[in-house]
Amino acid sequence: MKNRYHILAVVVFVVAFACGLSAAVSFAAEPKDRFFFMGSGKLHLNNLRNNRHADVELLDGHGAINEVAFDKVDWVFGFPTEEKGEHISPRMLFMLSYFSDLVAPGKTIHIESAYRSPEYNDKIRKQGANAAKTSTHIDGMALDFWIEGVDGKELWETVRAKNCCGVGHYGGKEIHLDAGRPRFWEAATSGTGSTEPDNNRHIYLTTQYDRYLPGEKLRLSLSGISTFDFGIRPKVQVYAVDDRAIPLALMALQSDTPGECIKIDTRKATRFLDAQLPTTLAAGSYRVQVDFCEKLFLQMPDNVLSGEIEVIR
Repeated sequence: MKNRYHILAVVVFVVAFACGLSAAVSFAAEPKDRFFFMGSGKLHLNNLRNNRHADVELLDGHGAINEVAFDKVDWVFGFPTEEKGEHISPRMLFMLSYFSDLVAPGKTIHIESAYRSPEYNDKIRKQGANAAKTSTHIDGMALDFWIEGVDGKELWETVRAKNCCGVGHYGGKEIHLDAGRPRFWEAATSGTGSTEPDNNRHIYLTTQYDRYLPGEKLRLSLSGISTFDFGIRPKVQVYAVDDRAIPLALMALQSDTPGECIKIDTRKATRFLDAQLPTTLAAGSYRVQVDFCEKLFLQMPDNVLSGEIEVIR
């Protein structure tokens, strides 16, 4: 009996050690920097529209996403977290951290406009505001802000030089920053007052992170949508970042809808397009392509390509 207890104790120890080792290896293997532009992750936010402010650290002590901090940011931005099922764009917030650290570390970021509901965005457009029909503010991917003592035009030039994102300047100390397609504009070139039908011409595909491990879940989201009730093909293609001749891999989107065309009929349906990266994918830089079906307009593209992602091993 004594020997049985001894053997059982050894087995329990070995299993516990193996599980602990596995967890440690798994944690150590997580990409340290999920985004290409991150900064310290420390933000001092003051929303001038709703009088909410918070000092947050976007990363916890282990370098992982700090959920409590993101809940605070959502509150400051007026973002309906529970309704949306996600947070304000982490990529946008880390870019904000990167650029604010660069030009004014530790200073308060004064927010003029953050999240906008589609209804509110339409309202201020009709009132003559600089608001695009398919504004990235609607998807929680943008903010308009200023930092005391920082020249708006110089900050715009600094962001523009990185070619990482959307950045606009309408004059004065305030700029627009978003995690959408890399582009830049000033008041005369913004096009926000255009009456031309959008017809889903500006759809943009984004990934949840910039850096991944092979075999990880890849969450894709669509933004810049003017009209819903179109579809996407259930197979997603992976290309080398500088070569679209032949896809290097195909990934199946997770969907409850059978068939060859997944219906996109609500804004929320565009935000949770999940697939799994192949475990055999080599380290390197890639882009992901989604193909459309049941298009509503001739002007709508046949497919859309994500920004660059990096697979690391």
